[in-house]
Amino acid sequence: MVFRGRDYMQNLSRRSALGVTAAALASHGCSKPAAESGIGLALNDASGLSPTRVKRHWRPGGRERSLEDLLRRELGDARAAGRPVCVGGARHSMGGQSLAAGGTAITLDRGWCDPDTQAQTYRASAGVRWNQVIRTLDPIGFAPKVTQANSDFTLGGAFSVNVHGWAVPQGPMGSTVRAITMMLADGEIVRCSREEAADLFRLAMGGYGLLGVIMELEVEMVRNVRLAPRFSRMTADRFGPAFHKAVREARTRMAYGRVSVGREGFLEEAQMVTYQELPGDPAPLAEGERDPLDGITRSIYRAQIGSDAAKAFRWYAETEVGPGLQKGPTTRSRLISTPVEVLAERDPRRTDILHEYFLPPDRLSGFLEACRTVIPKAEGELLNITLRYVGADPDSVMAFAPGDRVAAVMSFSQRKTQEADAGFKGMTQGLIDAALAHGGSFYLPYRLHARADQLDRAYPRLDEFLAAKRRFDPGGLFRNTMWDRYFAPRLAAA
Repeated sequence: MVFRGRDYMQNLSRRSALGVTAAALASHGCSKPAAESGIGLALNDASGLSPTRVKRHWRPGGRERSLEDLLRRELGDARAAGRPVCVGGARHSMGGQSLAAGGTAITLDRGWCDPDTQAQTYRASAGVRWNQVIRTLDPIGFAPKVTQANSDFTLGGAFSVNVHGWAVPQGPMGSTVRAITMMLADGEIVRCSREEAADLFRLAMGGYGLLGVIMELEVEMVRNVRLAPRFSRMTADRFGPAFHKAVREARTRMAYGRVSVGREGFLEEAQMVTYQELPGDPAPLAEGERDPLDGITRSIYRAQIGSDAAKAFRWYAETEVGPGLQKGPTTRSRLISTPVEVLAERDPRRTDILHEYFLPPDRLSGFLEACRTVIPKAEGELLNITLRYVGADPDSVMAFAPGDRVAAVMSFSQRKTQEADAGFKGMTQGLIDAALAHGGSFYLPYRLHARADQLDRAYPRLDEFLAAKRRFDPGGLFRNTMWDRYFAPRLAAA
């Protein structure tokens, strides 16, 4: 394996030529992981609304010795055929960000994790899922520093969208990544960090796989600890400043909030849940351990569709019953081990669509006030708003949180039709306008309903990102539906 560091920019042209040659010469005699070919092959993402026909689908295993050569060959074959390449993991994006029509779809969703307790880091493949990382670290007394709230997703995908979660007062997951190893369009393997190939590192963080294929990551871990929850109920207009203060308390390690979504008092009340560290050693996760309340939680959650009474009951359960049931201590690992399936929609006629908006803490109340007008006009059903803290991100070129932010994570249930999806477009644009008007931004892994001017305002370094994309991938090998929708027309008009 050859790594290039500080001099990689000067050698770009030379590497492009060498990479094409290397791809052509890569051994075709190696055993090949499972692959499917044919333009009729259709893939989709978590929305169920992004059916995409691809020419080839390649899914390597976890740790083949020949993975580098095989990956170079896939990139070389796609380049020679003029096909785009798009890498996905769990494909929990919702607007085709992990798919490219007529292209080569690479799925990295299996892998490995090697912890280093002395350095308090772990090396892992891009395709390893959080649940495997958690299960690897938990027995030795550690846990990931920042993850999503669910454990189904892959590390490569998490870095590519720069996820965030309940850990406080942390920034996005990229803030905990020490280094990545990625393969560029020409087959060159580059190690990137804040010290080495730093500009490429900052582009790939939240870069949606448009700069190259992330292969490995070196990520920080922290001690797994015992935690006790603390519940605070308040009016929603007080939440932002109160949350910003609470996450900075010395013993607070994790935190989140909820907002009431029932028709009566819509978005007017909030609950804050913070977790304080307790002394003592945490009990390890048991094999196959699940929360015994998962079934009840799911039933109440899904009953909200079409029922304001169910929404009122859920809020009562969360604010009155829940605190009494959750008095006992938990652990960091347990809080981040919940799979998506606990609340996932199982009706094939419907789908759950996420939105995320990031607001300065003192502007959250104004945004929620706008939501009270915009959301009720839409056909879809708002099931939940979770509020999370996101510390400032000084690294990513495509940063959604340039300062401290409160993330409003919204889950809507809608019919799984293109008509229903189109009907949500106006509401989405209205919510984005409200976020921008209050100094905020919006998240890109979801439905592609934003206007171009909204993208410009939320991501002011977009032109810098696109210019770098041209340098590192001049042939435009790495593309996805989001690229085709927003970025390609922008470059064509330049």
